[in-house]
Amino acid sequence: MSNGLFITIEGGEGAGKSSLIQHLANTLQHMGRSVVVTREPGGIMIAEKIRSIILDTEHTMMDARTEALLYAAARRQHLVEKVVPALKEGKVVLCDRFVDSSLAYQGHARGLGMEEVWGINQFAIGDVMPDLTLYMDVSPEVGLSRISRSPDREVNRLDLERQSFHEKVREGYRLLLQKFPDRIRFVNAEEEPEKVLEAANAILKDRLEGI
Repeated sequence: MSNGLFITIEGGEGAGKSSLIQHLANTLQHMGRSVVVTREPGGIMIAEKIRSIILDTEHTMMDARTEALLYAAARRQHLVEKVVPALKEGKVVLCDRFVDSSLAYQGHARGLGMEEVWGINQFAIGDVMPDLTLYMDVSPEVGLSRISRSPDREVNRLDLERQSFHEKVREGYRLLLQKFPDRIRFVNAEEEPEKVLEAANAILKDRLEGI
C-alpha cells in the first residue's frame, strides 16, 4: 500500500505497550515520517463502542466465541476506516494490538484454537497484515503487578482473569513468535525502560533500512 508501514505492538497486560508506542512515534516523526497512533479494539467511534462492550467488567458472562467475533468486528471497522486509508497515504501506522492478540487471547488462552480464530479474522482483515510486530514479553506476575501500581490505567474485564489465563496468553504469543519469526520480533519488556526502548529502536531502524 503505497509506501506506508503498518507496525503493531503486542504483549500481555502490563507489558508497557502504550509507553513504547509514544516513544516510537516520536522517533519516527524525528525521522520525518508521518505517523498515526491507534489502538485495538478502538481507534474509531464504532470500534470504541465495541471495545466498551468487550472490556466492561460487568460482562463476565460473555461467551468466548462472542468475544472473538466482537474483536474481529471492531478490527474490520478500524481497518477500513482508519488503518488502510493511512497506509494508502504513505503514513506509518502504530497500532496497540492487532490480530495476534486474538490468536493469543481467544485462540490459545480461551481454548478456541488459533486456526479457528484465524479463520474469523481472515474474513475480517482480508490480506492486511502488519509489516512488523514488536512482541513485548513480560511475565504475568510482573505485568499484573505493574497494573496494580498504575492508578491511571483503566481496569478491564481481562484484568479480572486468573493468573493461569495470563500465563496461557504469554504461551500463545511465544507460539506465534516461533511461527512468524520474520514478522514478530521479541522485546524483553522486563528490562529497564531505557533498555526496552533501545531494543525496540534497533528493531525499528533495522526494518526501515530494509524498505
